Amino acid sequence: MQKCGKCNAHFSWRKIYKSLWWNYNPIKCNECETTHKITMPSRLIFVSLTIFPMLSFGFFLSPFSNGVVTLVIAIFILIIGSMLAPFLVTYKKSLN
Repeated sequence: MQKCGKCNAHFSWRKIYKSLWWNYNPIKCNECETTHKITMPSRLIFVSLTIFPMLSFGFFLSPFSNGVVTLVIAIFILIIGSMLAPFLVTYKKSLN
């Protein structure tokens, strides 16, 4: 899990998860108040774990002829990918 670049305090999974879904908002450390921004490769990781697998399954890999079943499974894939993303994304200390 990501740590603060200044004081090495760990960010919570919840704080990173909220940051990912709220327009990649910067994270502020609870200990030293340092602001951290998500890196561009981490944005790509997040999209690669959520949107791409969901769309790939929905449009190309679905063995179901029922659209509702395909949609439910695609949303499930989106949720699983988004829950794994906070473990893989990185933030860097903001310059301002």
